[in-house]
Amino acid sequence: MKCRKCGAPAVINMRHHKLALCAAHYLTWFVQQTERAIHKYRMFTHDERILVAVSGGKDSLALWDVLLRLGYRADGLAIDLGIDDGVYYSEHSLEMTQAFAAQHPETRLHVVSIPARYGESVPEVARRKRRVQRPCSVCGLIKRHEMNRVALEEGYDVLATGHNLDDEAATLFGNVLRWQCTYLRRQAPVLPANDAGLARKVKPFCRSYERETAAYALLRDIAYIYEECPFAVGATSLEHKATLAQLEHDAPGTKLHFYLSFLKARREGLFSAEQQEGTALHPCQKCGQPTIAPDLCAFCRLWGK
Repeated sequence: MKCRKCGAPAVINMRHHKLALCAAHYLTWFVQQTERAIHKYRMFTHDERILVAVSGGKDSLALWDVLLRLGYRADGLAIDLGIDDGVYYSEHSLEMTQAFAAQHPETRLHVVSIPARYGESVPEVARRKRRVQRPCSVCGLIKRHEMNRVALEEGYDVLATGHNLDDEAATLFGNVLRWQCTYLRRQAPVLPANDAGLARKVKPFCRSYERETAAYALLRDIAYIYEECPFAVGATSLEHKATLAQLEHDAPGTKLHFYLSFLKARREGLFSAEQQEGTALHPCQKCGQPTIAPDLCAFCRLWGK
């Protein structure tokens, strides 16, 4: 197979785009695709400070790399969740992230240790709250709180995550199956900041397939952690990804069409203005971050005695 641009041997064939590219042209194409998404959804500008949530995985490190190549002022945030489980997952993730940051002295890496800051690791909190079978819910809650906290405290204009199209399509699929309207209303490439204390959140890779971000990381020689989180085994999201992968195999472009059609429906009024507003938020009495609870937010209740 030959590159569509120059005729050299292709390193990737994207059936959904009917496009095969060599290494050099693919790297250029991928960066341009990301920049188009940033501009299309008005995520941020070169004048703004960006905080990239990095896990040591291919998506977040690839995103950080792309933003730096595009000239954005992008720093990283690594959250040590204390996930050991015999594989030292958090330790390896942090090592990968720190190694990347060391190669880019023009940027800064913030590191937050959940065990050091709050006295317990994610697995320990999950056991105490009797959510051993569903630790992902605890983990997600903690990460969202800390990402928002650091973004606000450090004065960043926007928080960027490496969620790719496969992630977004699987999340959408799961929420549609259960018609989780609260979550559906908040699924978008950009979640704007608000007066209640939520930082602006963006997903520049929302239109990029996972294999595309993986190809970019490999071709850029970015070292990343290959292992899945040990607690992700059996997660519903993985089952949704497998279902969508089969549909994509049979009809290339299914995931992209599914996601983009949802965004179009949102723009055309899938949710009314009243629904879009949602429930009013107010500051948590302990940490000050926004919540719909009358006193303490869900994060602070995790640590309550």
